[in-house]
Amino acid sequence: MKKRVRRAIAYIDGFNLYFGLKSKGWKRYYWLNIQALAQKLLLKDQTLAATKYFTSRVSNDPGKQKRQNDFIEAIATLPDVQIFYGKYQLNPRICRFCGKSDLFSNEKMTDVNIAVELLADAFSDAFDTALLISADSDLVAPVKKVRALFPHKRVVAFFPPGRYSIDLKDATGISISIGRSIIADSQFPDEIKKPDGFILKRPDRWK
Repeated sequence: MKKRVRRAIAYIDGFNLYFGLKSKGWKRYYWLNIQALAQKLLLKDQTLAATKYFTSRVSNDPGKQKRQNDFIEAIATLPDVQIFYGKYQLNPRICRFCGKSDLFSNEKMTDVNIAVELLADAFSDAFDTALLISADSDLVAPVKKVRALFPHKRVVAFFPPGRYSIDLKDATGISISIGRSIIADSQFPDEIKKPDGFILKRPDRWK
């Protein structure tokens, strides 16, 4: 009897992954092929049905905007990849030392967007295993709900470098930390040709 191939969907928390790499000082690994990374996380009896990337557009720095846009365009060249956008929200803060106030930006909606896709895909039976690349404890509730409603489905937490959540570890029951070698082996080539012929290049600051 032929062994059944189990379907996996990767849910990638873009900013959690980015700040994990940043915390390790791994700027040269920012030019990351997220689909290649997800493929390397599969077991032998699994196939990658889709890769879902969750992020928000930065807006306060032209250089960062350009680098992020190039990266998102690189991701968009990959087959079976979907990109979901949250937003930045300006929040007031007061310095506890000098009393001055200013505004800081806070990325919003990523956890909600991941939760919605995770639950929707579970209900539509789109996966057997969810590969959750994040260490955001806000995802504990949707993970627990999926496991309660669909006990035959698995959710595996893959913690980005420098990130960890004991609550998410307990909620999934299966967690793995992503190491440096798999990140290094999942890089885009320095140049990527888009379907229209335009060449995307790894940003100089990411070399």
